[in-house]
Amino acid sequence: MSKMLPMLDPFDEIKRLYFSTTAQTIERDIERALDLLTQMPDDEARDRVAGYMHGLAELRREWKGKMPGRAGPAGRAGQKGRVGKTGQTGPAVPKTPKR
Repeated sequence: MSKMLPMLDPFDEIKRLYFSTTAQTIERDIERALDLLTQMPDDEARDRVAGYMHGLAELRREWKGKMPGRAGPAGRAGQKGRVGKTGQTGPAVPKTPKR
């Protein structure tokens, strides 16, 4: 039979998730943190964990490009605008007719 862990306060559990998450567990940890967040009784309690939730989101964003099989933003580094039909880079600005 598996050992049951004692129920932690949602704040303490989200804090624990933040400090123990890894690139391999980040998706599962964020899902669990969101479940805990929705169980919190009021906005004041949710405000207490906002920093940890933001931190988990930042970790996921950082690790997303480093995970095998996932394309990250590294391929777009240095690209300043969209590439149009002509192959030129730059902002997509419509041309105005000359008067």
